[in-house]
Amino acid sequence: MQRLATRQLRRLLCLIAGIWAFTVLATPQVSAQPLDDPASDLLDHLTRPQPGSTRRASSSDPDLDANGDSKTILPGQTLVLADLEGPGVIHHIWNTTASLDPFSGRSLVLRIYWDGLDKPSVEVPLGDFFGVGHGVQASFQSLPVGVSSLGRSRTCRWKMPFRKRAKITLTNERADFGPTACYYYIDWEKVEQLPEDTLYFHARYRQQTPAKPGDHVLLETEGRGHYVGTVYSAHQTRTGWFGEGDDRFTIDGEATPSLRGTGTEDYFDDAWGFREFAGPFHGVTLYEGPMAGDRVTAYRWHLTDPIRFSKSLKASIEHRGSTYSETAEKLSSSGEREDWISSTAFWYQSPATTWEEPLAAAKDRVAPYKILLASLLTKRATPDKTEMSEAGVSFNPGVADGEIAFDFEVEKAGRYKFSAILLDNVFGGRYQPLLDDQPLGPVLDMCSKGGDWREYVFDLHDLESGTHTFKLSGRGSSPLQRTIGPKLYSVGISSLILLRMEDMPGFQR
Repeated sequence: MQRLATRQLRRLLCLIAGIWAFTVLATPQVSAQPLDDPASDLLDHLTRPQPGSTRRASSSDPDLDANGDSKTILPGQTLVLADLEGPGVIHHIWNTTASLDPFSGRSLVLRIYWDGLDKPSVEVPLGDFFGVGHGVQASFQSLPVGVSSLGRSRTCRWKMPFRKRAKITLTNERADFGPTACYYYIDWEKVEQLPEDTLYFHARYRQQTPAKPGDHVLLETEGRGHYVGTVYSAHQTRTGWFGEGDDRFTIDGEATPSLRGTGTEDYFDDAWGFREFAGPFHGVTLYEGPMAGDRVTAYRWHLTDPIRFSKSLKASIEHRGSTYSETAEKLSSSGEREDWISSTAFWYQSPATTWEEPLAAAKDRVAPYKILLASLLTKRATPDKTEMSEAGVSFNPGVADGEIAFDFEVEKAGRYKFSAILLDNVFGGRYQPLLDDQPLGPVLDMCSKGGDWREYVFDLHDLESGTHTFKLSGRGSSPLQRTIGPKLYSVGISSLILLRMEDMPGFQR
């Protein structure tokens, strides 16, 4: 009887905890709301008439019978996604893009201008705005932003009010990869008026390549408002743990920051290092490891704990951590590190503000990669059943042990991070990747329900100058292969990517 009562009590407590969790997660409010406020509950407000009118700007083809629903952004060109007349509130932005640039998330820049200002109050590379740095494609879900389709479908639900006008643009700042196709929705509400104390949404990207001694400044601003989020990325130039740095928030000009943290992963609500995960308020969208060359991105949304300021705010974080030698000798526990650091700060404030410091050039926002398009490389295929397209090379051998190889040149000897953009599809086979006939990790299963380009990272390698060969060697059919359908054992290759670590300032073996 006692055990039964205990089980019933546990079930009751679990039910209460579940109801509490649902209420918290389903109510993305920056500050407390009255119980009778419709905005305080994500579902209850739908039962009552809503003021305003629903509007949309999108890439939809104006010909209702046509399907050309994307817009093309040429290199150096700026596309105006929306030019809206207020007062209004933007509440939903979705987009997807297609480009030969494997790091287009850093070369495409999102800018938003409020109420006729000639400079943007939002200026962020597209990928970083949606929670993933380095131009990498990765999927995750949080409350204000989410990414799906293996990093290609981006959704934002930040509320963005404006009084007179809102202009949203996307610029293709990379000149050497041709045009970008863009599909987008921008949903907003036209309203009669906004409260006098309405705050404007802001987001700003900053970087150090490499980090200099002292704190990395996330944000310095003057006005009244609250800080609501951070996306923080590091491209590591040393082996070890990069994240011993403390966060600091200096509010309204105080002599000493009143908010001080205990470590980078602690600020991002994690502990004892990082690993990839995603939650409604915090997560790590990318974590490749602790080696030089590895990349990491973490996010923290201050939705239930906004950092309020009345006059000014300075937000910063140290970049300290451990370092190790080639022989795994520990050199430092929490010393300054010269990683490539980048960040995006998200905040609301009044009045709307801008800044004078220009955004770093597109070529400087990613590491000095050498990107080799597969369609331009010398290739050998057995059997020779390949198809060429602008996107790359498709290999459809029709036999389980087919092989395709690409020769590429290394100009300077060094330590290289090596990766490739490969395509899987419903007719894909299993392939062993090899570099100079040495296996690059496990066999890859290139069979999928659809067809998806993605980056496969094959770790670090010491390469001499001269000709090297990347090969995909067939290892049979996939257990995912459909019972009915052609047996093509397909694989696609868009590009090979080389990063010579010695070309990254701050790198040390």
